Amino acid sequence: MVVSATFRRIVAPCWRPSDVQNGNGDANGEYDGLLWYKDSGRHANGEFSMAVIQANNLLEDQSQLESGPISSLTTNPHGTFVGIYDGHGGPEAAQFVNERLFKNVKKFTSENHGMSADVINKAFLATEEEFLSVVRKQWQIKPQLASVGSCCLIGIICSGVLYVANAGDSRAVLARVDEATKETKAIQLSSEHNASCESVRDELRSLHPDDPQIVVMKHQVWRVKGLIQISRSIGDAYLKKAEFNKPPLLPKFRLAQPFEEPILKAEPAVTVQKLEPGDQFLIFASDGLWEHMSNQEAVNIVQSCPRNGVARRLIKTALCEAAKKREMRYSDLQKIERGVRRHFHDDITVIVLFLDSHLISRDNWSSPMVSVRGGGYSGSGLIGLGLVDG
Repeated sequence: MVVSATFRRIVAPCWRPSDVQNGNGDANGEYDGLLWYKDSGRHANGEFSMAVIQANNLLEDQSQLESGPISSLTTNPHGTFVGIYDGHGGPEAAQFVNERLFKNVKKFTSENHGMSADVINKAFLATEEEFLSVVRKQWQIKPQLASVGSCCLIGIICSGVLYVANAGDSRAVLARVDEATKETKAIQLSSEHNASCESVRDELRSLHPDDPQIVVMKHQVWRVKGLIQISRSIGDAYLKKAEFNKPPLLPKFRLAQPFEEPILKAEPAVTVQKLEPGDQFLIFASDGLWEHMSNQEAVNIVQSCPRNGVARRLIKTALCEAAKKREMRYSDLQKIERGVRRHFHDDITVIVLFLDSHLISRDNWSSPMVSVRGGGYSGSGLIGLGLVDG
């Protein structure tokens, strides 16, 4: 494999392994300061590696990996589900999605007797409605919930088919061996719903032809209504329903003109493809990773390193780049506390799924039952917030 000069530059400062003990750890992962990781584990179609680094005062990235039956059907094939939920405005929406989206996927898979793009779309919209119902119930005592949302990226492997659904600006990348060159190429599987993309601005303008302010350049960044960069999410009720865009919501979130149609969408963009023998692994990550490396650089790192701990390696490489951009040493960045860290990098979540070709198409077999929540997340705290039923 040819390693680019850029790849050598980005990896070299971080190439030595962490001092933290390598290994599988317990089922819920391990911590090293603001870093959570599960270096390795098995899923229905191969191995995986997960890691999360916190930058905000409250961790707004949430994630999960589920492996085993993906519905209650007796003939249900085993599969793997991955979710990356990048929250904004607070952690509540991402936590709620982490608790509800996979359950809704299983529900609609059972009701529709199989997995499909329509099942995934229904699961997203059901989760959206459930969260908006919570916002409505909490409106008088916690109006700020109306300004909380989450980007949502999921991947599902079932019966040799890969489903990727995205609402927001997280990203999924596939590593595939090129038959002609034998090189491992990065293939981006999701598109970002971010106003920085011209295609997203064009879509918003076509959906809102009578609103010249639907996208506005503010502080040198394109924003929807001058407020938010993403055009799709779960939550962000204040830009979905006019009933939440008024007092007692804080003035900075309130629009000058009322609206009838939702400004943001919850529908994901879904792609479906059959996995091929040359497909090596998948990288799912929040946008904090992609701010510091390209798709191919990420694939090269995974391809060049041991599987064990490779998600942690990707995060460390990104942090080294973040430090370098501020003319800092990585060791100095590590000393910065959460909250202040957000000025240097975002919360970053990475899940790497390795694909073992002999397992991809097998359905009814005794695959491992796995459930891991990134960052050691526990849904119990949501009961006290009134976000889920006790």
